[in-house]
Amino acid sequence: MSPKPSFRSPEPPQIVVLGSLNMDLVLRVPHAPAAGETLIGHSIANIPGGKGANQAVSCAREGAQVRMIGCVGDDAHGRALRESLERDGIDTAALRTVEGEPTGTALILVEDSGQNRIVIIPGANARVEIDEAAMLGQLQGAAFLVTQFETPMDQIARAISVAHEAGCKVLLNPSPVQAIAEPLWSRIDTLVVNEIEAETLCGQSADSPQDAARAGRALRAKGIARVVVTLGSRGAVAVDADGARHHPAPKVQAVDTTAAGDTFLGALAVALGERQSFDEAVRLGIRAAALCIQQPGAQPSIPQRDAVLQSPLPPDWITL
Repeated sequence: MSPKPSFRSPEPPQIVVLGSLNMDLVLRVPHAPAAGETLIGHSIANIPGGKGANQAVSCAREGAQVRMIGCVGDDAHGRALRESLERDGIDTAALRTVEGEPTGTALILVEDSGQNRIVIIPGANARVEIDEAAMLGQLQGAAFLVTQFETPMDQIARAISVAHEAGCKVLLNPSPVQAIAEPLWSRIDTLVVNEIEAETLCGQSADSPQDAARAGRALRAKGIARVVVTLGSRGAVAVDADGARHHPAPKVQAVDTTAAGDTFLGALAVALGERQSFDEAVRLGIRAAALCIQQPGAQPSIPQRDAVLQSPLPPDWITL
């Protein structure tokens, strides 16, 4: 069943992203090396990344006005990451440069199959500190605070509390997954998790669409309005007060799955900020992610809104 058309705001939504910024050291390899194996790779490249920055770029390319909150080091990588965000029109006034700390780095192995393996060195990301008064001002008029778990948990909790006080909705991607403090659950409007994150947070398997629906309902019961469980090539399951729906993904050839989840989240956030329906927002996220995985790299693979709207529609969603 296809979603019904819904109102779309004519004004671009404002979105504040709190999160990590990394310079990705990307190695393309035939396969991940086994213990003790020496492997000849295909290529190496430095590419702007980090879940926070990726999600900010995705929001910006979907047409939102975006402000980035985070930290980089006083080094060449930090300057390159700041300039990269600014080229996408992202406000970096709240992006702090930390003396004496290197910019965050991610080592990413991309296999010929398109699968990736990632090791992150947080660097300056570990120095994020929330100024509550400043953040209240930064959140004025924002449709969402978007955040993840690649910056200190105590600062993320503080930011979520400030957003709640400001009346700004929170869209959380708890990755890499950690426990969420009980008082925070009811302050989260939209939760986006993959199968592993969903199972870790609720204790229920999310391997199939039916299992993901049950896990999503269990997470909603903690006080969250909307939950999305992403299932990779099988699409995503959306769960809200109206029930659960499985949104299949179009069949595409994956080149590199890096940033696919961040691309999905950015498109979802912007569509919700435009007051599109939850189902329409999920479908847009799936279309954006499908384009993303057909290109190499993190931020270079994140598509613009026009390309997403011109891409094939995914199959109709199925009520679970």
